[in-house]
Amino acid sequence: MDFLLQPLFVVTFFPLLGVLALLFINGEQKNAIRWTALITSLLTFVISLWVLGQFNAANPDLQLAAQYPWIQVAGWNIQFYLAVDGLSILLVLLTTFLTPLAILSTWTAVQERVKDFMLFFLLLEVGMTGVFLAQDLFLFYIFWEFTLVPMYFLIGIWGGPRRLYASVKFFLYTMAGSILMLLAILWLGVNLGTFSTPDLIGKVPAAAQMVLFIAFAAAFAIKVPMWPLHSWLPDAHVEAPTAGSVILAGVLLKMGTYGFLRFNLSLFPEAARQAAPVIGWLAVIGIIYGALVSYSQKDVKKLVAYSSVSHLGFVMLGLFALNSQGVQGAILQMINHGLSTGALFLLVGMIYEQTHTREMAVYGGLWKITPLFGTFMLIVSLSSMGLPGLNGFVGEFTILLGAFGSQAYGSYWFAILSAVGVILAAAYILYMFQKMFLGPAGEITQHHELKDLNWREIATMLPLLLFIFWIGLYPKPFFDLMAPAVDKLLIPFLTAVK
Repeated sequence: MDFLLQPLFVVTFFPLLGVLALLFINGEQKNAIRWTALITSLLTFVISLWVLGQFNAANPDLQLAAQYPWIQVAGWNIQFYLAVDGLSILLVLLTTFLTPLAILSTWTAVQERVKDFMLFFLLLEVGMTGVFLAQDLFLFYIFWEFTLVPMYFLIGIWGGPRRLYASVKFFLYTMAGSILMLLAILWLGVNLGTFSTPDLIGKVPAAAQMVLFIAFAAAFAIKVPMWPLHSWLPDAHVEAPTAGSVILAGVLLKMGTYGFLRFNLSLFPEAARQAAPVIGWLAVIGIIYGALVSYSQKDVKKLVAYSSVSHLGFVMLGLFALNSQGVQGAILQMINHGLSTGALFLLVGMIYEQTHTREMAVYGGLWKITPLFGTFMLIVSLSSMGLPGLNGFVGEFTILLGAFGSQAYGSYWFAILSAVGVILAAAYILYMFQKMFLGPAGEITQHHELKDLNWREIATMLPLLLFIFWIGLYPKPFFDLMAPAVDKLLIPFLTAVK
């Protein structure tokens, strides 16, 4: 039973204690339910800091492993195997950091079936953390699929008018790609005799790599989502409750980019090298397409949703640059997107809670009425568009640097065209801000008594702003956490270049 005290086991499954506690609380005691869920998620974040305290950033290998025999049937060697390295530590911290903030945002927004909502939310945290820590492919697949269930219900029960359509579309899209990944996992386990990711590295036959690469990529590209597999995302975001949108953008989309990083690059290096230009061009298209479609939106939440297609395009561009600058920039941009876009969804949710509309045309002149809300929105918007001094700039600049010098791409055009996406991001972000906060007063600001942010909303936003400025002004600690593991991951690609 010593595995119960393993740090990674504790941080993954601690939210289940909150689930157990909620089962014994009367559904009418809504505040008790909220506080139980919030305290559970805060303690989970504290535990993740304990994990960080034991993490050796100079060690490129997997650490703090919890590895035990699990399913040993008919020659199958499936292990319960959790471990963390520089590729995943920041994503674990992002998950445990955003979850309590998302729960705090529901205090007045979720009034119906609060107990069920919090149960699903804590279960979702278990699945997301498990995805980033699982080192056995079979275990990874279980966590991957498990996250579908709570998010399906969060959208389907507490979402907007078209919630059933959006939740079913989200479920079917993700499940379709996952089936191909499952077949590839089974092939690896049967033919190579193990499901352990570290044991599979360097052992996948070159002849089989491209087919397996495509099978894994199908699942991950849908989750990212990459163009043209993105059509489920705007529906899911627009219909999801605010907390669901925060976690969907902040963490669930990163499961796709992390999957490419952890599995496609490490297990199938030959295929990754061949596929890099194709992935790169799809990323460039996604960057420009997402920005152009964002600019055309009238619904502010849909604008933020489409911006994710553009921002995650940068992440994919950096990953398949197959050099240290690109990959490190991509990992940091995963974190940046979670912070900035998560904050945007929170702010949109706060104003929607008062007005029950997301149409930008009815706003206008918000700055005079809600100056604190406007200040927060301005900082987060500038972060999202990549203003120097804020977190978005560091990630995008490092990615473009990697793409510009990438031998995998072999052309400057990947970086040049992607840089156009940065300009377009400034256009749609400033357009949104001007429509809502400047100019003449709109219908809402003329006829609705709007209140500025309250103490709870300020407490929700301040931690996000702290990291937005921290990463923007001093990103070195974040790069230090990932650099050794990234360098180890890229050894096959650098060797091939030489």
